[in-house]
Amino acid sequence: MRKIIASLDIGSSSIKLIVGEIIKHSLNILCVSEVPSKGIKKGLVHSSDDLIPVLKEVFHKAEEMLGVPIKEVVLDIPAYYTEILMSEGVSTITNEEGIVGNQDIIRAMQAASYNKINQDMELVSIIPTRYKLDEEIVKNPLNMEGKKLTIKAVLVLAPKVNINPMVKVLDRIGVNVLDVVTTSLGDFEAIKDKNTASSLVSLINIGEETTTVAIFNKGILTKVEVIELGGANIDNDIAYIYKITKKDAKELKEKMGLASSTMASLDEKVNLTDRMGENIVINQKDLSEIIESRLEEILNLAKKQMNLLTKKNIECIMVTGGTTEMGDFNILLDKVFTKSYILGKIGIVGVRNNKYSTALGTIKYYNGRLKLKNMEYSVFNIDELEILSGDHKKININENSILGKVFGYFFDN
Repeated sequence: MRKIIASLDIGSSSIKLIVGEIIKHSLNILCVSEVPSKGIKKGLVHSSDDLIPVLKEVFHKAEEMLGVPIKEVVLDIPAYYTEILMSEGVSTITNEEGIVGNQDIIRAMQAASYNKINQDMELVSIIPTRYKLDEEIVKNPLNMEGKKLTIKAVLVLAPKVNINPMVKVLDRIGVNVLDVVTTSLGDFEAIKDKNTASSLVSLINIGEETTTVAIFNKGILTKVEVIELGGANIDNDIAYIYKITKKDAKELKEKMGLASSTMASLDEKVNLTDRMGENIVINQKDLSEIIESRLEEILNLAKKQMNLLTKKNIECIMVTGGTTEMGDFNILLDKVFTKSYILGKIGIVGVRNNKYSTALGTIKYYNGRLKLKNMEYSVFNIDELEILSGDHKKININENSILGKVFGYFFDN
């Protein structure tokens, strides 16, 4: 079976739907659909009536590209009030052979979450950190012989009020939520490497309305916090200072602004009409100083939050999110951070922009969970896979046409 996964990132700026196929150890993007958000505020449902039409649009665009309906997605949810707990679960190996199977691992994971979740919280993820088979620590107990399996795991919990409204809205348009993943888990999967996967790192995602700071220890999410500042605050600053609309401010930021004013030019200018109807001239240097000031504030707040989340020595800082695509962002990071950092760069064709890091990483993360459970999955059934592959299509060629004569020449002789 082809392993095809669809992920949905409902952000404050835009809604992104990505369909990707796992081929061996690589991710191949089949489709990317994106529309501006409505009905979303700080990553949460603000108005379901406004949200539903844009959700329908993002799915319609994707389905037109693929030629098949998308009825299941893995949903990204914001990190607001995420709780992370350490737990332990035990499973007795009951089969006659005494060999650990997938169900034994799943039962141990379920035992780790039993009676640990408050009624207002939802279990988002169980991340095993250690397996012990009888009295021996093992890397992977699958297919090993033993009597008792003990799992130490991290439980990632999210408030139901963050999840349920999104699930209900998607249900109204006929889309089933297969699973939910917090944004930080997706971001980490998207930009991690061998070094960061085995180190203590801080991950910062600067989004449209919020900035998320997460701590990962050897690839395991341990802490997460949300700062209520993001790219929209830069737009507001520009709009206020130049007395222009927020729409013009955002376009100005994206087309001419730099994250650092160091390399900005006084000669690069643009003429605009402000809200009073007066003509104004804005140069790149002044504009970039406004942008840099707000971004520096956000990054310093993130740095402060990192120190509050852990007292241990952070070895590396990972930075991602759509705002980080701004020019000269690395110069600003050099200014703010003394530690080594990684500015996220997505290298997969079709999604080469940090605004896709959450949705892209969610596909990778969910694939890892499938591997853990030794499960096969595709968002499409067999008939839909045939349509996707084009196996249902047949070419009818008139034998009297030029193509027909060419085909006849090669295949009749």
